[in-house]
Amino acid sequence: MDWLLIAELALNGVFVGLMYALVALGIALIYKTSGLANLAQGALAMAGAYAAWALSTVVGLPMWLAVPGAIVVMFGVGVATERFALRRMIGQPVIMAIMLTLGIEIMLRGLMPGIAGSAVKKLDIGISNAPLFVGELLVSRALLIGGSVSLALILVAAWIFNSRIGIVLRAVADDQTASWAVGIRVERAIAIAWGLSAGCATAAGVLWGATQGVDWSLSLLLIKALAIAILGGLDSIIGVLVAGLIVGVAESRSEEHTSELQSRFGISYAVFCLKKK
Repeated sequence: MDWLLIAELALNGVFVGLMYALVALGIALIYKTSGLANLAQGALAMAGAYAAWALSTVVGLPMWLAVPGAIVVMFGVGVATERFALRRMIGQPVIMAIMLTLGIEIMLRGLMPGIAGSAVKKLDIGISNAPLFVGELLVSRALLIGGSVSLALILVAAWIFNSRIGIVLRAVADDQTASWAVGIRVERAIAIAWGLSAGCATAAGVLWGATQGVDWSLSLLLIKALAIAILGGLDSIIGVLVAGLIVGVAESRSEEHTSELQSRFGISYAVFCLKKK
């Protein structure tokens, strides 16, 4: 058994898992505040990556402005989605709201490539392709930077949930009726959660887009993100972080024996079966 190869796969798997966890973070944020599973998270990540590409390529902004600009734009898209789509579902069965998010996922998955074209778009955020060695281990520079940024953003999200805004969001999650009674604007809090979720998705979409290019396939991040969110408990930020690490390492090990696509769907299916039991 090649222990060096195993260690190398595990280390890269850690960074991959952190990038998956950043997508799953958005699912956890919305579930934490509204009890709703957001099935549009993958398409929001894809749309955010397309937005960053458009701002840098079409508008001509430097990448250090294009990425924050895309996050701001997608924050607005998230707020607008809650305001004009999800808010109309108040009083309806939860399954109808979940199906609406799935409809948004399907719509964006077709709309964005339809507008920008189906060809894979290159998103250069300045990460070198030169190999990086940690001792004798070969580490992907793109995964290292992407995983580090993802970890930082997840920790920032955990800090926000302990701030004043986070207390409001947690109060809404615990009891919406009581929150209304004490003067908290529940709809505004849920809209902020949707905006933050779209922002997280955009950051993850940019990082993944820089690794594999920008096209419709970024929306498939939903499959892994949903598995991680469920494994992490759906409403726990730390749980999402731990679950992301578990899934990332497990996927890297399974890819040693199977194709990447088989590995991704296989790990997700295993998580769903495990949680069902």
